Amino acid sequence: MVRLEMVLEEWFMQMRIEKGASQHTISNYMREGKRWILFLDSQGIDTFDTVTSHHVTAYIEALSNGSITGKPSAAASLARALSVVRSFHRFAVREGYCSLDPTAGVHPPRAPEHLPKALTIDEVASLLACAHKGERPSDIRDTALLELLYATGARVSEAVSLSIDDLDLDAELPVVRFFGKGRKERVVPMGSYAREALAAYLVRARPVLAASGKGTHHVFLGLRGTPMSRQLAWAAVARIAEMAGLNGRVSPHTLRHSFATHLLEGGASIRDVQELLGHAHVQTTQIYTRVTALTLREVHRASHPRASRAASAKAMMS
Repeated sequence: MVRLEMVLEEWFMQMRIEKGASQHTISNYMREGKRWILFLDSQGIDTFDTVTSHHVTAYIEALSNGSITGKPSAAASLARALSVVRSFHRFAVREGYCSLDPTAGVHPPRAPEHLPKALTIDEVASLLACAHKGERPSDIRDTALLELLYATGARVSEAVSLSIDDLDLDAELPVVRFFGKGRKERVVPMGSYAREALAAYLVRARPVLAASGKGTHHVFLGLRGTPMSRQLAWAAVARIAEMAGLNGRVSPHTLRHSFATHLLEGGASIRDVQELLGHAHVQTTQIYTRVTALTLREVHRASHPRASRAASAKAMMS
């Protein structure tokens, strides 16, 4: 009989080589997959033939009540855990290690829908104005990073893995090439603000940072000349957000949300925004149409003289 651990390792290898999954994705799947195997081991199960849907349900319930991790898992975490377990067992069925998928028919609790939080255009302007105040090499780097994130809607993982060869700043319309989930390639135009910030960084700051390292084609570097990490990028955005009085509200993903929301508010089509964000399915992008609809509703409620009795009375008094 084939042991679960052996197939789990084979699955990780397939994700790494055939699927082109990022190291971040693989690490998350490894953590979830190994936790599932440990749970089954605690139930005395080490082969596929003895895994049933009852074990899957018990696992999700154990995560939900906190008996595995020490604290109850949120609905989104439960959905992610089940997704990993389901992917693993579907792989096992495809490869012939078992004939039945024990996750079929098992559903996680429905996660509450959270709309993306986007900054206003004025808040973005304030944030980027604060970014431009520093003159240290790391300040110039962080300015270029924030301008790029807002100009292109890039994921932070895409930004920090960017290579010098992925930039074309001299074209009539400057562009940047990203490799998103599954190494899917997309080319995104950028405006003059981002181009100028990147050009200043590449000329004035990156050579200083690179002098401490051993040579790399990555665009964004840390103080030791090594590629900038996701954590350092998050810290840079948080630091500048605090300077702008937006502390606690801004992350690299906030700028991605703001990019998409502002494009739609400006009249861009949802299909165009989908392409720019690198979403595989338009349904993922459609969440932003709800954000803009809510924004317009608030504007209408606050501005239209007949939106409410309070607004009507105010208009009559003026």
